[in-house]
Amino acid sequence: MKKIINPLALALAITIGLSGCVAAIGNRDAQHAGNGTLGQQLIDLQKAKEAGAITDAEYQTQKARLLDNK
Repeated sequence: MKKIINPLALALAITIGLSGCVAAIGNRDAQHAGNGTLGQQLIDLQKAKEAGAITDAEYQTQKARLLDNK
């Protein structure tokens, strides 16, 4: 019985460890999702304006903020 428990415990430990790595990678991508290049941020801002998600005034304000922080 001892020979069965050790491989099962090892398999369980590896599974738990790998699932933690996958979760950490997924969280890393989510955390950095809004940190694209300046060009990509400007493109996304333009798309938001064209889609009506933001007004022209909001677009101009955010565009100036992005360009000031470059």
